Amino acid sequence: MNARIDAVIESSIAAGKIVGTVVIVVKGGETVYSRCAGYANREIGKLTEMRTIFRLASVTKPLVAATALALVDKGRLALSDLARDYLPYFRPKRPDGEVADITIHHLLTHTAGLSYGADRKTTPSERMFNAGLADTDLDFEENFSRLSIFPLMAAPGTLWSYSIAIDLLGAIIAQIEACSLDQAVHHHVTEPLGMSDTGFSVSDPEHLAIPYADASPAAVRMGDHHLVPDSAGNLLTFSPTRLFNPKAFQSGGAGMVGTAPDFIAFLEAVRRGGTPILKDETAKAALLNQIGDIPRPGEPGQGFSFLGAVIQDPVLADVPMSTGSMTWGGVYGHYWFIDPVEGISAAIMSNTAVEGCLGTYPRDISRAIYDA
Repeated sequence: MNARIDAVIESSIAAGKIVGTVVIVVKGGETVYSRCAGYANREIGKLTEMRTIFRLASVTKPLVAATALALVDKGRLALSDLARDYLPYFRPKRPDGEVADITIHHLLTHTAGLSYGADRKTTPSERMFNAGLADTDLDFEENFSRLSIFPLMAAPGTLWSYSIAIDLLGAIIAQIEACSLDQAVHHHVTEPLGMSDTGFSVSDPEHLAIPYADASPAAVRMGDHHLVPDSAGNLLTFSPTRLFNPKAFQSGGAGMVGTAPDFIAFLEAVRRGGTPILKDETAKAALLNQIGDIPRPGEPGQGFSFLGAVIQDPVLADVPMSTGSMTWGGVYGHYWFIDPVEGISAAIMSNTAVEGCLGTYPRDISRAIYDA
């Protein structure tokens, strides 16, 4: 296994596709591969380390979702609760003009009828709300009041669409717990798991990786307002300095930082039954498809759980993992999966957007794990 994964890492760094990376693979509870390579800061020659802290982007989502599930376990939240009961300023309308009944289950599974598209307007006046990556001075209420005026793409529960739903869930968590989202995630998830370098602020700035972006012939250092196309050609706006803006709402969908060892601890907790953060039945449910037969356009062979995509047909999904595996990533450069059949958890993290998430790098690493 080591030689195959090493070859992918070394060729990707040599080609300039990836600047720095940390890869950890656990099988049956034992770490079978662990390596850091490349640069946390290429310009000064600072090497990547196991304690290198990455901006997590959507790797934030399963941590915030798990916090919500922990609140469900503790009787402080129910999957059937309506979002507007906690956020009265958030009352979006269905396409037929009626106020939508968006539940916690809809938010967790991205079936609320929301999307990420509305924040991609071209002018400042059109860009009315913030989706979590770009910098902002808006708080939860200001931001989601603005989002509320956009009609939903579909009635809740009828369409899967990747969206700002987990940011809304984060606002609900903060409202229930009467504290910051950071404090809530810390209390219910990261502290019990010993994830000391994961949160909405940087535990040690000396270990924070510089973010880089796809470019030719090699990835370039991100600027403060950096546009990077995703796999569909949509321009994503990255603002690395948002992390240090105390006025920006804590984005439940994109705002955390963390390390690969911290995140593998979370994946293993979910794979092994949830202790100490979730009940066993909740952790099992978190690994199952929760959207029924609702299709995921452009993603054949995949359903969606409370934490990520669920592989229902590995051939159609074009992945090496077993049926029932769960996977997702983060556009700052990350990819992860849990394979409950093979007992594997893997964290493939980098500081290179979007190659480390949506490019060939994480897919080649995944195949190398199974080819071995």
